[in-house]
Amino acid sequence: MTRILVVDDEPQILRALRINLAARHYEVAVATDGTTALRQAADWHPDLVILDLGLPDLDGVDVIHGLRGWTRVPIIVLSGRADGRDKVDALDAGADDYMTKPFGIDELLARVRAVTRRAAVPSEEPARVRVGEYEIDLARKTVSGGVRLTPTEWHILEILLRNPGKLVSQRQLLTEVWGQSYQKETHYLRQYLAQLRRKLEADPARPVHLLTEPGMGYRFQP
Repeated sequence: MTRILVVDDEPQILRALRINLAARHYEVAVATDGTTALRQAADWHPDLVILDLGLPDLDGVDVIHGLRGWTRVPIIVLSGRADGRDKVDALDAGADDYMTKPFGIDELLARVRAVTRRAAVPSEEPARVRVGEYEIDLARKTVSGGVRLTPTEWHILEILLRNPGKLVSQRQLLTEVWGQSYQKETHYLRQYLAQLRRKLEADPARPVHLLTEPGMGYRFQP
């Protein structure tokens, strides 16, 4: 049975999540502060953590750093903070996904399923990935249909394709592709994602595979 640790200081949210997750046969533990969450994670070894950022003792980003010091357990942030900086900080600290409150329980459950599926898949690097009608060979750096990509387009695309379904922050992409000094040049990403969509999406104006998460980053949806 999949173990989920829910960390939130709002009793009604803890109760709602415990009931809904248990009804779907997840084993659930709860914590109301960051210190308890870190101790419980170390003792119980959950398969997924659902984490609020506004905790009474520690900031949620500090909890993420604490977890990432020893575990790759998937983390979904569920927070009332809608500011883009908070989202980016949480993702850069190692969160796998981010939802803002108020939230729909069905969407949260769908993200729980997606994250736990990804965690259960062996971490072998994919050799070939389909993006719509195109097949991408990551080893040979080729695209079916004679599509040609620039080295920078390849770099961005590879990062997204190697993290299917996962939100990749703007800062991570900028740092990995251009370096630390380019962390604020988000217009670079907008330009290159537009180019990739023109080459790979059936309708670049309505992409279904190379998605933008406004203020946060980008996601490859298989």
